[in-house]
Parts: sequence; C-alpha cells; structure tokens
Amino acid sequence: MKLKILVIVLMISSIARAQTTPTVLSFDEFLGYVKKYHPVVRQANLQVSSAQAALMVARGAFDPKVEVDFDRKQFKGTEYYSVLNSSFKIPTWYGIEIKAGFDNAEGSYVNPQNKTPVNGLTAIGINIPLAQGLLINQRMMDIRTAKVQLRLSDAERKIEAANALYEAAIAYFKWKRTYEEMQLYTRYLNYASTRYKGVIGLIKGGDKPAIDSVEAGITVKNRRLSVEDSKLKLTKARLDLSNYLWIENTPVELDVAMVPQENLELSVAQSLNIDEMVGNRPSIDNHPKIQSLQSKLDILDIERQYKANMLLPKIDVGYNYISEPRHFDHYRFEDYKLSVTFAYPLFLRKERGGLKLTKLKMQDTKLDLDLQKLQITNKITAQQTEISAVSTQKEIIEDLVKDYSKMLASEERLFSFGESSIFLINSRENSLVSARLSSIEMNNRYLNSFAELFKILSNPD
Repeated sequence: MKLKILVIVLMISSIARAQTTPTVLSFDEFLGYVKKYHPVVRQANLQVSSAQAALMVARGAFDPKVEVDFDRKQFKGTEYYSVLNSSFKIPTWYGIEIKAGFDNAEGSYVNPQNKTPVNGLTAIGINIPLAQGLLINQRMMDIRTAKVQLRLSDAERKIEAANALYEAAIAYFKWKRTYEEMQLYTRYLNYASTRYKGVIGLIKGGDKPAIDSVEAGITVKNRRLSVEDSKLKLTKARLDLSNYLWIENTPVELDVAMVPQENLELSVAQSLNIDEMVGNRPSIDNHPKIQSLQSKLDILDIERQYKANMLLPKIDVGYNYISEPRHFDHYRFEDYKLSVTFAYPLFLRKERGGLKLTKLKMQDTKLDLDLQKLQITNKITAQQTEISAVSTQKEIIEDLVKDYSKMLASEERLFSFGESSIFLINSRENSLVSARLSSIEMNNRYLNSFAELFKILSNPD
C-alpha cells in the first residue's frame, strides 16, 4: 500500500514537471493529511486509548476470582495430611464480597481445627464493611477515577492536536507568503529587464542619455538579489512545511511544483471550523482546557471522598454458612463461621493530613479553573478584535496598492511622451512593490489571526 502511494506521488510530480503546470496543495487537503497521519496528532489519540486501557484495569478489580490451595504430605506409607482449600469470590460495588468455598482435610496429623467430614465441607457467605470501605473503597475510587481520566485524556488530546494543527497552519501560511513574495519579485524583475532592454534601444537611437542604462541596470540587479533571497526563503518554508506532511508512517517532502491555494482568506475560517466563532462569543464550558481542569477537580473530589472515608473505623463482619455437601439443602442455623475485624488509629494523623492535602489541591485547582475561564474569554475577545482590525488594515493596503499602480501607470505614460525619467519610474515602482509586499504580509497576518483563534478554541474535531 505504501509503495503504491509513493509511486502515485512520484508520477504526479513527474507529470507536473513535464507539463510545467503547478499543482495546487489546498489548505483543506493539507490539514487532512496532518490530522490523519502526523505523529503528534496520532500520539495525542494514543492518550485516549491508554485511558481506556486503564479503565479496563480498574474494572478488573471487580472480576470474580477462583482460588485453590492444595497441600499434601506423605512419608513412609503414612499420609500426614492432605488439605484442600478452594473458594470462589465475587466483589461487588459497595465493598461487599460474596464467597463460596469447599474445604477437605484428611490425614493422621491434620490440625484439629482444619478437620472436615469425609466428604468435605462447603460454605457460602458474605463479608460486609460496616464503616470504612462501605460507601467508597479503593476499587470504587480506581474505577471512578479511570472514568474521569478518560474524559481528561480526551480534553488533553484535543489541546495537543489543536497545537499541532496550529503549527502546521502557520507553516502553510508562511509557505504561501514566501511563494507570493517570490512570484512578486520575479514578475517585477521581468518588468525591470524589459525596461532595461527598452532603455538600451532608446540610447542607441539617441533618444536617451547613456546614464539611464546605469539606472535601469541597478534596478535589474536589485531585483535579482531580491529574487534569489526570496527563493531561499521559499525553500526553507517548503522544507518546514514538509515536517507536517506524512502518508501513514512515511514522511513526504513537498514537491517544488506544488503551489499554495489562492484566495485562502475567503475560506480559512471554514477550513479551521471556526467560521461561527469569528463574530460570536462561544460558551467556554466545553473548552478542552476547562474540561481538563474540571476533570482534575473531579478526580481530586473522588480522592477527597476516599480519604474522608478513611477517617472511619475499620469494622468488617463476615458470615459463612457451612455444611456437608449432601446436607446443604437443609439449613442449620447452628452451623456457621462468624468473623469480626476492628481497627482504628488513635490519632489519625496520616488520614487527617492526607485529607487536608487533597482539599488544598482542590482549592488550588479551583482557583486555576476560575483564572483560565477569565483568560480564555479575554483571549477569544482579543483575537476576534484583532481579526476585525487586521481585516480593515488589509482593505486599506489594497487601496494603497491600487493607488500606487495608478501612479506608476501615469508615470510610464509620461515617460513614453519624454516627460519623465527612469529614476521616477523606478521610484514609483519601488513604492508599488513595497505596498504589494505589505499587502502580502498583512494577508499573512490575517490568516495567522484565524489560526490563533483556532488555537485558543482548541477544537480540532
């Protein structure tokens, strides 16, 4: 499968080079590759799988258990003892444990308290914690914590995936900006070269002084320097973008024939799935960062309940009805085994200290949660304001580009009538180039502002 994909990519690249027709890598397509194949996004997805595995481990504490213990000793034809102890235990949610067992002990030197009838002894009973461990115990805490951890892992997955997609989007926008700058410098290098040839022709015809060729030649050389520098920046941006291009487990280098999407500013919000968030104030209750902190607070609350329960005395009562297998259907109240266990620390310093530490952690997390709610709300508002402001600046710069284009066209007409000079044309053109570069930079800033809002919202799904 991988080989087929690579062959297809190479064929597409070869065809593109042969036809010299640029192939567009759209922003949606690029994000699709990142979401599906980038290692950081896939690592983030592993967190949820790990949490699911941890939940399975916690549920394993409630699995029924079979225990068998057999011990036998025989020496010089004498069977000292043959002891079999077997049990079947079923743990339940509220710390109650149901147990069934079968014991059989034979031999000349069996401990009297372990002796059983010839056919063995069956038992069925229950063990109940009356104080500590009844409403919450280690098994209950582990499984409730694992369920909350699953929600926490999903929130952290969203945050990590959103950060990876944000960095990938910034790399794409940088590639787009450097490509447009290179195209701009190349176009105006061609204009300068054509103008230089025209000036040489006018000089040969005696219509212009020879010094004009120097002026035009300087512009050509400056344009060449700008083109070479822009090519270097484009190469670096292309390689940086390639860090986010993967197909399955194989990294893919972006082909030089690939070009970025045009007019991306019209669809970037929809591509990042934030088009409804640009002008509205979304609810932050479902924000991954808020969900993450709330999940941590829930985990601490479960821990608090468990440690508060540890302040209670440990009182366990066990009752087992015992009978020979053949008499099990006839209940005899006098045949039973009863056990009572009591334990209680006198000072409870360990338990009280642990509970206090947990409460302090909860207080710290609650303060962090309140702070994050305020910060996220303000960040969203600030970013929405920036998008609006940059959009206005973008329109102003585009108007400036139009005005500078008109000034250059007017200067070129005057030059054709012999009423202007190469110096003035170059001056007008430099102003236009600077305005176009500012427009490209502002467009890049406009795209980046959407990516910043996407990062703040952290919703990669």
